Amino acid sequence: MKKSKNYFLHDVIWGIGSFLGVLWFRPKNYYVSERAKQRIKGGALLVSNHLSYYDPVYIMMSILYRRHHFVTAKELFNTKFKKFLFKNVFLCIEIDRENVGTKTIKQVVDVLKEGQIVSVFPEGHINTDGDGVSAFKSGVVLMALKSGCPIIPLYIHKRKNIFARQITIIGEPIEVSLKNTDLSVVEYMKSIAEKLREEELSLEAFYKRTVRR
Repeated sequence: MKKSKNYFLHDVIWGIGSFLGVLWFRPKNYYVSERAKQRIKGGALLVSNHLSYYDPVYIMMSILYRRHHFVTAKELFNTKFKKFLFKNVFLCIEIDRENVGTKTIKQVVDVLKEGQIVSVFPEGHINTDGDGVSAFKSGVVLMALKSGCPIIPLYIHKRKNIFARQITIIGEPIEVSLKNTDLSVVEYMKSIAEKLREEELSLEAFYKRTVRR
């Protein structure tokens, strides 16, 4: 399928930045199973907890072999320079967190159908408490339904200091479909959103049980 964007600028900057990022963050991935460890192929939605402004970088560090798009709050696009930077270098898709419009959904779905990765933080805000996971917004489920792509949950553990390695826990892909449910679309989306939050909590527990000993 023909690509809708020219990724040259992003790829050049990220090619340089990723080398420096690996040296600085020293990323380390843990996988909940062999299935979770398999390389991500084709379109996929990545969902993660949200602890800091660095989270998009952590996700990119965790899956270096793929190009990433991010759904990002519209407040970051408030100048022409920022709009150019976030759209062309960081491949961000603008979203109104209070009123998710069909334009945003369509943009995400189009990118997913191109076989790209889109990362979303379904909590809708940075969790400043740094503990637990807030309720997930169901828009991410609609994106997966319309694109036919799986949702892959990740858990980011915030580094305590610059000497600690960046740890990410990666879960198994979750397929969504309305074919085998008696729930309405709205009810189904809410149920999957809650399932994703529970999976996020499970990944957090995996970290505490397996990594933090």
